[in-house]
Amino acid sequence: MEDTPTVATPDAPARETDVLIIGGGPAGSAAGYWLARAGKRVTIIEKKTFPRDKTCGDGLTPRAVKQIVDMGLADSLAKYHRYEGLRATAHGKALELQWPSHSVYPQHGYVVRRRELDQMVALNAEAAGAELLQGHEAHQPILERGLLRGAVVTDKETHSTFEMRAQYVIVADGANSRFGRALGTARAKQMPYGTAIRTYWESPRHAEPWIESALDVKDRNGNSMPGYGWIFPVGDGTINIGVGLLSTFRDFKSVNTTNLLDAYAHQVADRWGIDPTKPTTRATSGRIPMGGSVGPKAGPSYLVVGDAAGSVNPFNGEGIDYAYETARMAAELVHQALVESDPAALARFPKMLDAEYGQYFKVARLFARVIGRPVLMRELTRAGMHSRTLMEWVLRIMANLLRPDELGPAELAYKAAAAIVRLAPDA
Repeated sequence: MEDTPTVATPDAPARETDVLIIGGGPAGSAAGYWLARAGKRVTIIEKKTFPRDKTCGDGLTPRAVKQIVDMGLADSLAKYHRYEGLRATAHGKALELQWPSHSVYPQHGYVVRRRELDQMVALNAEAAGAELLQGHEAHQPILERGLLRGAVVTDKETHSTFEMRAQYVIVADGANSRFGRALGTARAKQMPYGTAIRTYWESPRHAEPWIESALDVKDRNGNSMPGYGWIFPVGDGTINIGVGLLSTFRDFKSVNTTNLLDAYAHQVADRWGIDPTKPTTRATSGRIPMGGSVGPKAGPSYLVVGDAAGSVNPFNGEGIDYAYETARMAAELVHQALVESDPAALARFPKMLDAEYGQYFKVARLFARVIGRPVLMRELTRAGMHSRTLMEWVLRIMANLLRPDELGPAELAYKAAAAIVRLAPDA
């Protein structure tokens, strides 16, 4: 990382904080909360103004619920639609699968629109003592002798600029992390990524106790696609419908995701009581780096977390829980660095991530390559839909709800897969 001269002349004197956080989404706000709660001066830079939307299925898994509850938001979360598990559909069959029991995570999830979720967590960080600068963009790293010391920030309303200096920086500006790229982060090209598109429809089944995942999504011509469709009841009169695809599919780049979403909406219209031609909002889409595929994740004075680090589960495209978790880890290390005057603490971050997710993400990346073959995916789902027990194992593995304290069938199956993956080249 080379020193880069500041491109803009600040309009105001430099400001200082202990920790500068780039991005006020799940990862940035969670990091801000934990550091502010520990008594540190924290400034979160968020380029948009809450409430703002984000392409997402809006479903919170048990892992995500735990993190939100740990941040003191149990009562706020309870106002939203609670669901009990997953309804898997494929080949004309449906299986309703309760979230598996776990000693750490709850046995339920919630569906919360990202407009509301992200605002809730960001304002919670602010209430804990973090400075939240909405409508501000960190567009230029401040580098001194090879060390990141802050950012040039623009107030998007006044167009004025200032320098925000910090001892440490946490980069949490999402999947397309411009600030991260300015520091030299990049996605490992050999690793899979995904793309997703979604919108909302009015539905009489908006309060269903199950989120639904279709494992046999087809295009307008009836061709199987390597991905999945989802229907998440929001509980407010609407449902979130979307489709996700993996780059491991040979014809991935040629797929028109807008047409695929339209085809899927027509396929489920009668069951869910929707008019497929009349969504309540315009569809939005996004590209998703997965499996920890973005790096480096640490520098001498900064850490990269959440989607900006590719911390998304390749099994299911879930990223919110990993955003909260990686942010919490990062906050712990930055706090340690500040308290002990030990910048070397940040260097432990990649090893922490690898210990927590490395093997799991590697198994998931290999799985993503397998399901990129539509014929193979069709046969696997056909077998799975004939066995509730097998699908319960699959749900535990795919949701990363494996139990460290016991070896059930799902844990044994995962260990067998992990043993094979250790012998294979990295996905």
